[in-house]
Amino acid sequence: MRSAQQVLQEVFGYNQFRQGQAEIVKNVLAGRDSLVLMPTGGGKSLCYQVPALLLDGLTVVVSPLISLMKDQVDSLKRNGVEAAYLNSTLTREQSQQLFSQLNRGQIKLLYISPERLMYGDFMDNFDRWQVCLLAVDEAHCISQWGHDFRPEYAALGQIKQRFAALPVIALTATADQATREDILARLMLHDPFLFKASFDRPNIRYTVQEKYHPWQQLRDYVKTRSDECGIIYCGSRRRVEELAAKLTGEGIHAAAYHARLALEERQRVQEAFQRDELNVVVATVAFGMGIDKPNVRYVIHYDIPRNIEAYYQETGRGGRDGLPSEAVMLYDPADAARLRRMIDETADEQQRRVESHKFNAMVAFGEAQTCRRQVLLNYFGDYQAQPCGNCDVCLDPPQRYDGLEDAQKALSCVYRLNQSYGIGYVIEVLRGSLNQRIVEQGHDKLSTHGIGKNHSHEHWLSVLRQLIHQGLLSQNITRASVLQLTPASRSVLRGEIALDLALPRINVASTKRHKPVAFYDKRLFALLRRLRKQLADEEAVPPFVVFNDAALIEMAQALPSNEREFLNISGVGHKKLERYGQAFLDAIIRYQNNPLSA
Repeated sequence: MRSAQQVLQEVFGYNQFRQGQAEIVKNVLAGRDSLVLMPTGGGKSLCYQVPALLLDGLTVVVSPLISLMKDQVDSLKRNGVEAAYLNSTLTREQSQQLFSQLNRGQIKLLYISPERLMYGDFMDNFDRWQVCLLAVDEAHCISQWGHDFRPEYAALGQIKQRFAALPVIALTATADQATREDILARLMLHDPFLFKASFDRPNIRYTVQEKYHPWQQLRDYVKTRSDECGIIYCGSRRRVEELAAKLTGEGIHAAAYHARLALEERQRVQEAFQRDELNVVVATVAFGMGIDKPNVRYVIHYDIPRNIEAYYQETGRGGRDGLPSEAVMLYDPADAARLRRMIDETADEQQRRVESHKFNAMVAFGEAQTCRRQVLLNYFGDYQAQPCGNCDVCLDPPQRYDGLEDAQKALSCVYRLNQSYGIGYVIEVLRGSLNQRIVEQGHDKLSTHGIGKNHSHEHWLSVLRQLIHQGLLSQNITRASVLQLTPASRSVLRGEIALDLALPRINVASTKRHKPVAFYDKRLFALLRRLRKQLADEEAVPPFVVFNDAALIEMAQALPSNEREFLNISGVGHKKLERYGQAFLDAIIRYQNNPLSA
């Protein structure tokens, strides 16, 4: 692991691994299959990039998007790593040149799409190229339970059949328990090392606003952040174009992005955004994986997403540099009802069940009366006992009441129903419904039938959702979202603990600001950003490939004056020192000598 530490410092410019990375790297170097779950921006790439530079041979990285491959390869090359991608953007001559480099063993990491990897006799080259590691990025795409299932990923399981000894590392930021089990089965991982980091992104503030006057709400919010970069997600192409035009009319540098736009226009918008030449992108979910821009300061969902996984992944595009970011969702129950009707019209029964379960969880997040971060993390099985203090519910708490008796009634009803029914049915029994199904099943004879008739349907819906959020109930997606008791529910049923629940309320946005970043010279930071942009333009790469905002802030705090001090900046390795160090050091020294020149 000393060699891994050296690679981390000398190539990537980091003094220490983040939590879990060293253990993952150690297992990969030992040739063990691995499944890695880390949040967006959590450092998944280093888990295979560091081993790739220590192993003899080629590491093949399966990646779903061309733009993601390019950004990864550009960053690796700036760090002095021989990396390449093979996709449809290469000319015939470029592809031939790349194959020659591969045949000569001159490439350490090759990024490739699953379609290209599985096409024809491509894998016949594995032995000649000495392929020593396969990394499957965005591994949730392989699962039928995943929110972004892609049939072309399904064929990847054949690789283990053909190359049983080839270690495979699968990585994803969004996978619930059913998805994780599916990934392991479909990729046929042998005795895998499992690492599940916390899904928490503490620098992101989660806020839900009631959707009253959406255009005015959006406009006012964006105008308060006119000098920052943001993404606005919408549910339709028409709305994307409408909002982009309105924002542009308000003097905001915004552009639309959706799948029906010409490829050239989509590439233009994404490139302008990556290069800090465009502040706001209004988009459908087509603006998806591969958005590796570290300084997105806010993500707005103008419409409710279809599932928690998509929401988590999309909000995770904010604050990848670790600095404060905000995730705002405008929530209207009518939007949720329309989307639910669309899901109910899905022809495939299993797909409909999966989508319905996931959408119900998304609605529960939007209507939550408990800490939103707890709701989000608990969905992924990352149970958090304490509220986060950095969401709208924590910052502007709803009224609480002693909910122990209500919880006991609800949990008892789930138990009496043999943990075999969903939320709606449980509520009907609690409220004493005598509909045909309940009578036929004999559930009108249960001791819990009608014990909650003094409360409304909405009240019990809120109670059950809060019990799910607090880890006292779970919904089994593989059994049509039936409610099931968790071990933690026993102490509630026995009355051994107190339990506060929230009364329904109207959600409002908090006016409290983020805790400020530690002091740094903002004029110097602005000067360094201009220098970064100039160097990036000269090399035709996004500015963050040179350095991200967090590194520039550290420079503006530490004021390095020589190469040794500059190497101590997080993200500065030997190659970046060699390539950019003198320019940034000169700029810092000039500024210190004459601050008014900035």
